[in-house]
Amino acid sequence: MTQMQEPQPTSFLRSWAIQRRVIGALLMREVITRYGRKNIGFLWLFVEPMVFTIGITLIWTATRGAHGSDLPIAAFALTGYSSVLVWRNMPSRLVNSIEPNLSLMYHRNVKILDIFAARLLLEGTGVGISFFVLTLFFAGIGWLGLPEDPIKVVFGWIMLAWFGSALGMFIGALSHRSALVDKFWSPLAYLLFPLSGAAFLLETLPPEFREWIMLLPMIHGVEYVRDGFFGSHFTPYYDMQYMAICNLVLTLFAFSEIRRASRNLVPA
Repeated sequence: MTQMQEPQPTSFLRSWAIQRRVIGALLMREVITRYGRKNIGFLWLFVEPMVFTIGITLIWTATRGAHGSDLPIAAFALTGYSSVLVWRNMPSRLVNSIEPNLSLMYHRNVKILDIFAARLLLEGTGVGISFFVLTLFFAGIGWLGLPEDPIKVVFGWIMLAWFGSALGMFIGALSHRSALVDKFWSPLAYLLFPLSGAAFLLETLPPEFREWIMLLPMIHGVEYVRDGFFGSHFTPYYDMQYMAICNLVLTLFAFSEIRRASRNLVPA
């Protein structure tokens, strides 16, 4: 009697299972390495961005920061500064992240993309939880209202996370080619902050300047998130198709640079 053989999982499913275990292990390693086991440990993952956002909110409230509209400053700061943390922190965590993890490359299943994915997931989760918790907290104490269109908020947040991930992978892989990337990225990130839409609405800008500043992809995501929060109180300006194209092109550049870095990688 011929014994029936159990169907074997496809090569793709096996690879995906291995990939998930590798990224999960790297994720836990990153949490322990970055936050340790003392004090509140991994809770700093979302407490840290919460502290930054609350600090900015209090400063803008105390100084009566002008943003060109009658929107509550808490709502303005939350949607603006939290959005900045998405696209700014992701590249900052990935720049020069290959060198400290070269020893892991001896394992054939560990790739540069796995290291990047673990750090991106960690950073995106932290900022996302911070944004969600602060939205509920500020709404609970009456500083802002709940989003008018939660689907828009989620979609805009996903687009910002995509932009931050693509930019982070490109910067991270490029930093393996030259140490100067880190030197230039830090000041560039600070210079982009006032132009990112975090501290102003596009409707308050002169039309000529608005056309130029809308070339920055992240500003479309910020405006879209704000449209989902309080779109009935201002006139949003965004082109999500343009942002998607920019994200896609940046992602292709990132994968190309990761491939080049992988070919030139020498495990320590």
